[in-house]
Amino acid sequence: MDKVSGKLTIFFEESFWVGVFEHVSEGKLSVCKVTFGAEPKDYEVYGFVLKNYYRLRFSEKRSKLTERHFR
Repeated sequence: MDKVSGKLTIFFEESFWVGVFEHVSEGKLSVCKVTFGAEPKDYEVYGFVLKNYYRLRFSEKRSKLTERHFR
């Protein structure tokens, strides 16, 4: 059975709060960047994920980088 995982990282970049969604499936990574603007509250992020996750446009799947890529 294939393992599927997801991750959301939110950070401040220049003057906006940005979220980067990561989706790993079949050992390949795809990502999507979302600009939130003002700092989102936890319940706003949760609501955004529930309402918009399946509409996000993820990048093409790429081989997932591992520690060996950085040596």
